[in-house]
Amino acid sequence: MEDFAQIQQKYTAEAQKRLRPDGSSQYQTLSESDSDRLRHLVDDIWADHAALDAQPSPIAPGDCPKFLIIGAGLGGIMGAVRLIQAGFSADQIRIIETAGGVGGTWYWNRYPGLHCDIESYIYMPLLEETGYMPSHKYAPGVEIRNYLKDVVKKWNLEDKILFRTKVDKLEWDESARVWKVDFTTGRGPRGDEKVSSTVNAEFVWLTAGLLSKPQVPKLAGVGIEGFKGDYFHTSLWNYNVTGGSPEEAFPALSKLKDKTVGIIGTGATAIQVVPELAKYAKEVYVFQRTPSAVYSRGQKPTDPEEWKTIAGQPGWQDARQANYLAHIHNIAPPGTPNLVDDEWSKQPAYSALVGDPEFANVAPEKVQEVIATFLARDAENSARLRARIAAIVKDKETAEKLTPWYPAWCKRPAHSDVYLESFNESNVHLIDTDGKGVDSVTPQGLVANGQEIPLDILIFGTGYQSPSASLADPSGRAGVKVLGRGGQSIGERWEPTGPATLHGVATNGFPNLFFLSPLQAGVSANHANALDAQCRQIAYVAATAHKKAGGLDKSGLTVEIGVPAQEEWSLRIMQGAARFATMAICTPSYINNEGHLVDPNATQEDLMKRARASPYSAGLPEFIKELERWREGDKLSGVEVTVS
Repeated sequence: MEDFAQIQQKYTAEAQKRLRPDGSSQYQTLSESDSDRLRHLVDDIWADHAALDAQPSPIAPGDCPKFLIIGAGLGGIMGAVRLIQAGFSADQIRIIETAGGVGGTWYWNRYPGLHCDIESYIYMPLLEETGYMPSHKYAPGVEIRNYLKDVVKKWNLEDKILFRTKVDKLEWDESARVWKVDFTTGRGPRGDEKVSSTVNAEFVWLTAGLLSKPQVPKLAGVGIEGFKGDYFHTSLWNYNVTGGSPEEAFPALSKLKDKTVGIIGTGATAIQVVPELAKYAKEVYVFQRTPSAVYSRGQKPTDPEEWKTIAGQPGWQDARQANYLAHIHNIAPPGTPNLVDDEWSKQPAYSALVGDPEFANVAPEKVQEVIATFLARDAENSARLRARIAAIVKDKETAEKLTPWYPAWCKRPAHSDVYLESFNESNVHLIDTDGKGVDSVTPQGLVANGQEIPLDILIFGTGYQSPSASLADPSGRAGVKVLGRGGQSIGERWEPTGPATLHGVATNGFPNLFFLSPLQAGVSANHANALDAQCRQIAYVAATAHKKAGGLDKSGLTVEIGVPAQEEWSLRIMQGAARFATMAICTPSYINNEGHLVDPNATQEDLMKRARASPYSAGLPEFIKELERWREGDKLSGVEVTVS
């Protein structure tokens, strides 16, 4: 067994060498870049503009739908379906989506090799209701995208979605008890002919994803724009440059035959991309600042006979998800079968990130003791991982550079049976920067470790803006200006005390507004499961409020969280926040705000505000149970329902 103390020292040293004073400012969000060329990297290249122009608009001036859902990704689709299951009709729902189609992250991301990293049987929503059998244990991205289209069709939502549209502003109209919604729709052959419109909506639901704003590093030299070759971000893969088709899980990247390709980033996306580049490119240079923890995947086609056992009982998907959560959050009683049986569910220390009942309320003076406990729990697992890398990668020096030195909870674990193996190929070259990152850009390539590497194509697998920006204000993540009672924004409303919600889905001062967020809510490795818990809660609140007021067609309602209820909930969140100090020892990443989890100059008041922005500390299974207890008796405790 490795020396425990030496391992901890190594963790600290590796984290410190990656800590930068500019923190998250080292990146620029593409959609907000000063560079016209960089901004265009996030243009919707997948939209069929002619077909969209030919469609009648589902929203006309003067309309006032009961529910307006902003976003047609996983959260928005599940939200609409849960509303329908709660008794509302599809005709009462409208959805506004910036993209040219449904799917959210599965619409935008179409890079070669893309698959979900959570078992598809528990990730893909509503499998029991649709009767769909995923093709593989880990479904390809194109399959998930097409499945979500089928879900929309099954629940008669196809003609209820306004695509290529950005909501600019929401403003509460107190006298009419509706939200005034200003939005801009793109039309024309490129979608760049902008048309502004305004409608009202009784209820609005923000569903922006956690990671929805692609970013690239700010690089010295001539800057990214000065590079003379082709470049793009993995979130919008350019098949015109590489060859291949986004309609295939493993497309043939035929145009890379004589090309030298560089990819910056070695996170969950690059783990899937690099093996595909290796098959086709003449040379591949992988620029690494911090290696990923790459476990085995165990991909396999779904066996129809085994599927009969998996999906043979009513309630099977909820039960399988609950079983998975029990293992992730360390609450599975001894002898409980591990139904999914993947590497996620074998991580005894991952609950350091996502919460568990054992450490739900940690006193500040006990934080170091808790960190030590999780490090000890992770020791054997991390040693196993390091041994795996050493056994797979033939070159010892390369293997050492691909070895992560941080606890299991510090970055999203990756899973692949081909990524590490790629570095045994003669055309794949690891450029490890020892935590510094790329030095600069030249017209011909990149400079790293003081050496220029000429490239034909440059690919950015550099992720997304951190969800912790702006204390996780849901309107900020959605890019929507939201003005509630008295013309206040959510940020202004939260400024005196910090975030305040009930169950992470609504806040006082913003009647009839719901949102999806990790803020003050349960989180887990399976984000779809966490989203669905919130979707079910919101649909329940909306339906129960309407029934109490006179029926699901009743208008003139306001549903608003009471201040005492949200303060009580926020206090509980704050009291559980200390357990997430486990992030403070981590190597910099979006999870811990690039190592700047806490401002060293923060006042006690600032720290309390930050604590209120934490997730639910006992983990997603306990959060779900808490919501179920709250729903007993249909009391809507803490929710104020009024009728005009």
